[in-house]
This record gives sequence, structure tokens and C-alpha cells, in this order.
Amino acid sequence: MTHETDVVVIGAGAAGLAAGERLRARGIAFEILEAADSPGGRAATDHHTLGVPFDLGCHWLHDARHNPFTVLAAAHGVRVGDGNWLPRRMLYLGSRLASAVEKDAADQTVDAIFDAVYAAGGEGRDISAAAAIAQAGDQGPYSVLARHWLELMSAAGPAEISAVDFAYYHDTEDNWPVLDGYGALVLAVAGDLPVTLGCPVHRIDRSGRRLRIETARGALTCRAAVVAVPTAVIAAGRLAFAPDLPPDLAEAFAALPLGYAEKVALLFDGDVFGVSERSGLDFVDPADPARPGASALLRPGGAPAALVHVAGPEARAMAQEGEGALVDFALDVLAGAFGGHLKSRLLRTQVTDWAGMPYIGGAYSCALPGKAHLRARLHEPFDPRIAFAGEALGREAYSTCHGARISGLAAADAVIAELEKAA
Repeated sequence: MTHETDVVVIGAGAAGLAAGERLRARGIAFEILEAADSPGGRAATDHHTLGVPFDLGCHWLHDARHNPFTVLAAAHGVRVGDGNWLPRRMLYLGSRLASAVEKDAADQTVDAIFDAVYAAGGEGRDISAAAAIAQAGDQGPYSVLARHWLELMSAAGPAEISAVDFAYYHDTEDNWPVLDGYGALVLAVAGDLPVTLGCPVHRIDRSGRRLRIETARGALTCRAAVVAVPTAVIAAGRLAFAPDLPPDLAEAFAALPLGYAEKVALLFDGDVFGVSERSGLDFVDPADPARPGASALLRPGGAPAALVHVAGPEARAMAQEGEGALVDFALDVLAGAFGGHLKSRLLRTQVTDWAGMPYIGGAYSCALPGKAHLRARLHEPFDPRIAFAGEALGREAYSTCHGARISGLAAADAVIAELEKAA
């Protein structure tokens, strides 16, 4: 880390790395500072636990036909599955496989509930998803599946999801998996960008002619900064500003909290499922609506393993009991479907904890009810020397890795324009 440079990029996730790419291409002197001991942020691929690559964070190329990472994956030789990669999902109700009639009815319920939330948001009624669902009337016992999918997609419970924000997201059917790992793809695209790791930034002093960036490893000054950290880091004060952020901007960061969505990876000593590769399952219990739902991918990469996804406030409450509670829950839902014998054949586990990481603070941003308009405030002029980036600033692609990349490039362009103006 130098003592001064032209631009400091704070955060080496997809947004910060994209900003670094653009700055290097333009010949601007810069430093990328990252609090963690590895780059990538919430784009992180584990190559060891299961013996095959799997993503601890983002994994799907959303809006894949227009996603910039789709072209980049091809250029870097990173394998991507297409829309036919995953077969029709199976549904378990409690420990019982749903019949075809029940599965169709559950899917129709999910569609109806999502339509109700989209309708409220499209009409500009910034109520909670829960309120939109209630206004649509009782949707029956399969509404628990819709709640589960709302929580997976937003990392928040229906009462915490803004209908307007939910409808603002640009959704398509083109969601393709990065078979070699989205985290690996992000790092491949970044290449040999220089990143100073293990260097959390505590404060940006913007009182002088140059910005003073105060870190755990000393201070440096710069002409401009790209701040590419999660909203939760700023809302919690882990990255402070002097003078403080204007109240309306601070309110915007607080209005876009990162919800709860984690993965439990389970490696077994052999095939314990008896199903084909690439099987997707959902587990809900209409008889116990308070029980968290779960979704699982069996045999990722052909390994004798499962990736179990949990999200929302019910899962967060369970996780407060400790990592073991999430492992036990994941094993229980799988045992209910495939038999208790699989518990004795468990070899290794890996449980993510994005919510517990102080310089992450959760999964991805979701505007609180009544606060959807504040997402746009993050893009408004603040200090011309500072530009924000990250998935929360991905506009219609918020909460995605490619939205983060797009925001990082835009932030770099903004500070480059400011440097040129001041030259």
C-alpha cells in the first residue's frame, strides 16, 4: 500500500474489481483495499470441501443472455450451464414427495402470490410483500412454498420486502449456473489486478483537498475514491465518513439492509440419494408453517454431496443456535426424503456465514417497505470525489453479481470524469 495515489477503491468484490479494471485500462494510478484475506467478496468459490467447485455466494448468471459475465465466461474458458441444465424441481411436503397434482397446485400458488406482489409494486403501492399477499386473500396450504421462494430471492421475510423494490428487479427466465464457480469467474476476469488484502478501511476523511483513507494498516491520500462495500457496512458505521454522510444518504443505506441467505454444503462417503445428477428439491411443511423451508441441489458437479439453501427470518433464528443447528436441519430435511442412514455417511460440511462477517453483514440488499425510492438516492451526487458501487447500486439488476460489476464500471467512469475535470 502506497501513501498516496489518484484513486482508492474500497472493496474487492465484483464491483471493486470492475472499477479497478476500468481504472487500469485508462492508465489511472489506483489502489484496491480489501478487508478480507481474499478478493471476490460475495463471489467466492470453494474448491476443497466437496472435491468439486461450488459457490459460497452468488452462483447463477441471472438474465444470462444479457449478463456481461456470460460473454466473459466464454472468453476465460469458464463453463456455464444453459437453461436446460436443471430439470423440473421436486417438492417435498414434510418428508413426503408431493404428487404431480400437488406439485402443480403448489406452483400455481407460488405464481399467484408472486403476481400479487408484482401487481402491488407495479402500481406503486410500496407496501410489504406480506401485505400484498394478505390483500390477495388466503392462498391455501401451499403458500408456505411461496414464502420460502420470496425469502430465497430477497433474503428477507415477506414483512420486510418492499413490493415496489421487488417489482423493480428485472427478472427473466434466463438463469444459468456457472459450473466452474461464479467466484472463480470473477477472479479470472480480474486477472492480476493488484489488491491489498486484510486491510479494512475504517474512515474516509473528506475534509481536506485530498481524501484521507484511514485503514487498519495506516493512512493514504487520494484524489477520488470508489466505495464498493455492502450497504450493511456503512449502515453499521464500520466504514465511517468525516464529515458524516448527509442524513438522507445515511437513511438510504439503512433502508437497504442485507438479508439472511446461507448455504450448507454436505459431503457424503458415497451416493446416498439414488437420484440422477443435477436434481433440485424444495422442502416445506404446510403442517408446520413456522418451520424454515429449504432448497437443495443434489450431486453438484457429480460429487456425492448436497448444497442446502436456507433463507429468511426463520432460518436466521435457527442459525443463532450455532452452525451445528444449520447442519442438523439440512441433514434432517434430506433424511426425511432419503432415509436417516445418510447421517452416518457424512464426511465433511461447510456452512456459510455471510451475515456474521463484519465487512459483509448479510446476503444481498432488499429495500424495506416504504423505502424503495431510497435505492435511487445512492446514485445521486454527494461528494464529487466519491462514487458508490456494489450490488445495491445495480439498478434493475440489484442483488446480482453482474449488477455489482455494472455499478463498479459506472463508479470508475464517474471518478475518472471528475479527475479529468479537475486537471
